[in-house]
Amino acid sequence: MIGIIDYGVGNLFSIQRSLDYLGVKSLITKEASQLAACQQILLPGVGAFADAKKQLEEVALTNVVCELAQQGMPLLGICLGMQLLFEESHEFGVHPGLGLIPGKVVSLKDALNEQNIDLKVPHIGWNALDIQKNSPLTANLKPKDQVYYVHSFYADCPKEYILATSEYGIEVTGMVQNKNIYGAQFHPEKSGDVGLAILKAFAEVKA
Repeated sequence: MIGIIDYGVGNLFSIQRSLDYLGVKSLITKEASQLAACQQILLPGVGAFADAKKQLEEVALTNVVCELAQQGMPLLGICLGMQLLFEESHEFGVHPGLGLIPGKVVSLKDALNEQNIDLKVPHIGWNALDIQKNSPLTANLKPKDQVYYVHSFYADCPKEYILATSEYGIEVTGMVQNKNIYGAQFHPEKSGDVGLAILKAFAEVKA
């Protein structure tokens, strides 16, 4: 059973439909006891970092998510949910994250401007994944598999935590891992068979 964290941010039912298609049982919940009884937990997210962090705190799940992850429960953050896993975000100020993966979330537009690269931000659409490291979540992926992104900020973190990147003028962090904690900057639930393969692989990760 995968617990999908309900804190008012993210397309929860789209993710659940993808899991249903795979035959993976899931539960959308904001109850700490229900999350603790799951085998894996999934943190979705869309929108602004600070607002999402505030809403996670308002439903009293910030410490719960951190404690379950630190106890070894597999955790997958999707899009903004992945960004929340890091130490801080520089989106409209500097805001603390969950601190589960070393690194910070920075502006894609600023990074492109520094390199004098003229590309639209947000980065929206399909892009190829370049696998950087073997992991349970990348085991069934093929070189240059395409996934669907929608984001204006990205994770700047040590290479040891990066599973995959995508090229968008610069190298954008696509997937990360710190032990049992995983993140996908793109939307697996919108990424066709490739996204389904990633969700299926996550469902098979054991504590």
